[in-house]
Amino acid sequence: MDQIKSGKFISELRREKELTQTELADRIGVSAKTVSKWECGRGMPEISTLPVLCETLGISVNELLSGERVPS
Repeated sequence: MDQIKSGKFISELRREKELTQTELADRIGVSAKTVSKWECGRGMPEISTLPVLCETLGISVNELLSGERVPS
């Protein structure tokens, strides 16, 4: 798992959904600073956050952890 790659992927998906870091953070119950850390590759979401984050971004957990779309 590459934190930087996953962080860039989170950032790209957030922008595609036209969400700010604050809006994404509010939807999933974390701070905007936490989202910023993920997007900069300085951390990963906690296990308890993964389902709601992935649902919000429209991806699977496997895609989040790999940092890219995974073909079905």
